[in-house]
Amino acid sequence: MNLKETIRTVPHWPIKGVMFRDITTLLQNPEAFRSTCDRFYDRYREMEIDKVVGIDARGFIFGAVLAYRLNVGFVLVRKKGKLPYKTIKAEYTLEYGKNIIEMHEDAIEKGEKVLILDDLIATGGTVLAATKLVEKLGGEIVECAFLVELPDLKGREKIKAYNIFTLTSFEGE
Repeated sequence: MNLKETIRTVPHWPIKGVMFRDITTLLQNPEAFRSTCDRFYDRYREMEIDKVVGIDARGFIFGAVLAYRLNVGFVLVRKKGKLPYKTIKAEYTLEYGKNIIEMHEDAIEKGEKVLILDDLIATGGTVLAATKLVEKLGGEIVECAFLVELPDLKGREKIKAYNIFTLTSFEGE
């Protein structure tokens, strides 16, 4: 199945000039959703992973499914002020602004093998901030995984110190 064909493009959202890659159409398609989850599972089922980190909010969808299938813990990385316990935080820049993400300070133990998963890598700011949170807690990053990559925005360059896996990309579109 060509996952790219199941992802809707919304021009000029949330601001003029941005071509938003909307995965809700993929999620509504049972075959595409299952295929996406299965492809992530097939990639990671033989790797040593203790925790899957899902980035707010669409990274939660695939990250939670993958953690369940791998029988490992799932860790939330959320926007500032959304987690109820003591947190650590990191600021990041995205295509159209700045934000802060947080993780519970007890979410990862030193030496745990961690997979970071999000739906999309664009400029790489969000995932770079997530890597800083994981490493601050002593986690070892196995890989950073994404459903979609936007190579023109060069996010891969920001996280080139890590292994990177993507299922599809929208280059120059």
